[in-house]
Amino acid sequence: MKRNNIIYASIAGAILLAVVLYFSLRHSDSDGHNHNEEEVKTEETATATIKEVELNEAQFNASSIELGTFSLKNLSEVINANGYTKLPPQNQADVSVYTSGIVKAINIIEGQFVKKGQVIATIESPEFTKLQEAYLTSKSNLDFLKLEYERQKTLSEEEVNSKKVFQKTKADYEIERARFNSLQRQLSVLNISGNGATTATVPVLAPISGFITEIYIKIGSNVEAGKPLLNIVDNSKLHVDLLVYEKDLHKVKAGQNVRFVLTNQDNAEIMGKIFSVGKAFENETKSVAVHADITNDKQKLIPGMYVNALIDIGASKVNALPSEAVIKADGREFIFVLEEGHQEETHDEKEGHSHEDGDKHSEETGKSYHFKRIEVKTGTAQLGFVKVSLLQKIENNAQIVLKGAYYIQSHLLKTE
Repeated sequence: MKRNNIIYASIAGAILLAVVLYFSLRHSDSDGHNHNEEEVKTEETATATIKEVELNEAQFNASSIELGTFSLKNLSEVINANGYTKLPPQNQADVSVYTSGIVKAINIIEGQFVKKGQVIATIESPEFTKLQEAYLTSKSNLDFLKLEYERQKTLSEEEVNSKKVFQKTKADYEIERARFNSLQRQLSVLNISGNGATTATVPVLAPISGFITEIYIKIGSNVEAGKPLLNIVDNSKLHVDLLVYEKDLHKVKAGQNVRFVLTNQDNAEIMGKIFSVGKAFENETKSVAVHADITNDKQKLIPGMYVNALIDIGASKVNALPSEAVIKADGREFIFVLEEGHQEETHDEKEGHSHEDGDKHSEETGKSYHFKRIEVKTGTAQLGFVKVSLLQKIENNAQIVLKGAYYIQSHLLKTE
């Protein structure tokens, strides 16, 4: 009986040990399976975030990809304003003449650049001949009266002649001198030299340097004194008038930087600096005109262009990229970075071919460009730029795709 009890106890112990081992092994397998699942999920996430794309030289050139780095932009402490380009009155000219006549010649066309003093047209009138005739007559009379005046002065001082005769000669001399000076100024205004041969035509000179915008005359046109013949503008002093509302006026002052874009010119950014703030409201808009000089790209501008502008009122700047440099995929945001050393790599270098074979093969394949997709976080966006924060580390001098990121992304999707 005692022996049977020992057998039963041994069997029970063995069963208990088997149950403990079974549950221990099952728990271990479960932990290992979960750990493997977590590793696979982490690897999948990393793979989804960091992806590489390779483009050959033909694809790279066809996509018009532009490379660059971060730009420091003030995208937070700014004032939004609208306005237009404007030209000061001293840089615009209406060309006219001082007397009537007939247009004899026109030496310019619309859009042509002219220099100050250049002959742009010729006017003909018999009045010019009459004026020169009067000038030459007056000059001759003046010479005679001057000699007579000096002679009478000498006689008067020696008391040989009466004072009355001397005073009459002096008066005639001064009257003729005033008339001569007047005629001389009239000829000067008409750009006529009084010392040469008489002429019925006079040149019309450009009063300023600039471009011809409009011509109102043609050959044979009758011109009148003071009536404009054509217009000239000098865009070198072009500036921007921005309309700032009353609530922001106290934040604006001379010397602040301005960035603005032309909505019809591919949103190209142009820089400026405020030089004056208006002291009165513009019409009934409750806004004040703020005047800003343009510091670059004036040659692209003409008066009257509409602009969207940002006035920098703070000094805080952030890393920014053009908005088109950031692409969205899978609910996240990415940029593409050119991997260093790959842009010059050719197919023969990668495969280790001989130089002779490589030359032939290199001509067919050309360079290859490797791009890595990097996840980022964007912030404030203004005037075509967006604040970008990196979620993965890149080199300080890394070449970022500023233009053409969507092409690379579509190539990546097609490859996958």
